[in-house]
Amino acid sequence: MDRLSTKIDIRKLDLEQLKQLFVAQGEQGFRAKQLHEWLWKKSATSFEQMSNLSAKIRNFLAENYEINSVTIANKQLSNDRTIKSGFRLYDNHLVEGVLIPTNDRMTACVSSQVGCSLTCKFCATGYMDRKRNLEAAEIYDQVVLIKQQAEEHYQIPLSNIVYMGMGEPLLNYANVVQSIQLITQPDGLGMSPKRITVSTAGIAKMIKKLADEDLGVNLALSLHAANDVKRDKIMPINETNTLEALKDALSYWYEKTGIRVTLEYILLYNVNDTLEDAQELYEFWKSVKSKVNIIEFNPIAEADFKKTEAKTLDKFINFLEAKGVIVNVRRSRGKDIDAACGQLAIKTKETQKSLE
Repeated sequence: MDRLSTKIDIRKLDLEQLKQLFVAQGEQGFRAKQLHEWLWKKSATSFEQMSNLSAKIRNFLAENYEINSVTIANKQLSNDRTIKSGFRLYDNHLVEGVLIPTNDRMTACVSSQVGCSLTCKFCATGYMDRKRNLEAAEIYDQVVLIKQQAEEHYQIPLSNIVYMGMGEPLLNYANVVQSIQLITQPDGLGMSPKRITVSTAGIAKMIKKLADEDLGVNLALSLHAANDVKRDKIMPINETNTLEALKDALSYWYEKTGIRVTLEYILLYNVNDTLEDAQELYEFWKSVKSKVNIIEFNPIAEADFKKTEAKTLDKFINFLEAKGVIVNVRRSRGKDIDAACGQLAIKTKETQKSLE
């Protein structure tokens, strides 16, 4: 594709704008619905595929518009069957997405930004500069491509989507919301919003705004410390979005949606893994309707944190469960190809097994 192209991406036009476009060309308005279906239900990547549109219409569209679809630059297969993809965007930027297969689900982990601006100390993406936000169509495309991988490689349909890849979804708010609508609407991919989770490092006012959208999606908060001093050190966003502000936002979320939030907590050796830390997590949990995901830390080259010891992990979990906290331990997948939680940073290893 010519990167200097002045053509408009047809996917930037909504259904009403498409109708106006067709009427201006002397065509029936219903043609817009057909085009819309090709773009968002059938995920067409070229006008040539749109067989129920006349050659005249297709030629007009091709001459004046384009479809800036995302392509796969590289794919890597983990020993545990996880597939990491490097997705190339129309302006040559790269982001990463992951297909995570487990016994009971096929999950797409998608990115919302090129890089990230939040500088969380335990996350490889946080050491990258944020280049730009992804457009709604670019997030949608990741889902489509990962969905195809699930069907081609494992013959199992995609069941879940998590906005847990590169970037902070709530700092790309409008595009993230629009992408969810494209993925869930009957005239889009038609996936259930109950199968979608948006993960945030904690932007309090945007959590409230998302609650007001009434999208029906799940929310996960990357908490990782329930103590402001500790959280400030590992997640600088906490300096402007304190634990008290987050408690208020999460309470509002539950009031508006009735959906329990998931508190994500990475255990870091000698950082946030003591029983005192567990007590603070319990106190935070008590204040919001939530469940807790304990996440295994995945080493990154940029930081010298270590995974907590197994016996410390057990004590931490036992403490919480004894107090009635619902705890899930999320075992990392795709570590050998840098596809696990916190490892996405656009890099490859010569030892990785390719799917090409």
